Amino acid sequence: MVSSYEQIAKECARLELLVDFHGSFKPSGLRRIYPNVLNYEGVKGSENNKGSADITPEHNVTIPFIRMAAGPMDYTPGAMVNKMPKNFFGSFERPMSLGTRAHQVAMYVVYEAPLQMMCESPSRYYQEQETVDFITQIPTTWDETVVLEGSVGNYIAVARRKGEKWYIGAMTDWDGRVLELDLSFLGEGEFTMEVFKDGINAEMFAEDYKKETITVQKDATVKAELSSGGGWAAIIKKE
Repeated sequence: MVSSYEQIAKECARLELLVDFHGSFKPSGLRRIYPNVLNYEGVKGSENNKGSADITPEHNVTIPFIRMAAGPMDYTPGAMVNKMPKNFFGSFERPMSLGTRAHQVAMYVVYEAPLQMMCESPSRYYQEQETVDFITQIPTTWDETVVLEGSVGNYIAVARRKGEKWYIGAMTDWDGRVLELDLSFLGEGEFTMEVFKDGINAEMFAEDYKKETITVQKDATVKAELSSGGGWAAIIKKE
């Protein structure tokens, strides 16, 4: 089985095909030889929401520090049916996620995945076009990464650059918190920041979110307010 991974990677390289090893163990260095291997699963991700309540916000803010240290992970984020513990239940017919909508959106910045996925049903995405429009602006490969805040199993905030734009993702466990994010990584001048964050009712209705656009500079500190199980994401571009 392990040998087959290298055989597949080698043959796909010859045929100029990309590879995503879903349902696999974690990366172990193969992509250094075969860079056409873009992603591996090897993580307890979204599909586990179908049968249990194990994929908690604590879990989601632990795996960046452990599993992701080995390389890209095919977590398959993007759930649009978002619940708090009191109204969550496992369902194969209509899966849902624990934590807020903004928690899911932030995964697209926090989680490294050069071949990224969207786990939700297409019909549901048509109903949530505003969220989809934000997610689809986020790249899957990066030129620079800056860790802003982090505590294993508690919270994480990461800024990533692609070209001239910066992207921020922040996630928390079940404890709501405010993270003060230092924007000194920005260049000179003014920037437009498009923010996707937890709505005022997110701790009761996890799908509640708010979008806003503000102007920031490199000497600014932005307060990311995260609800219980919440998240915060931003796209920053030069004005």
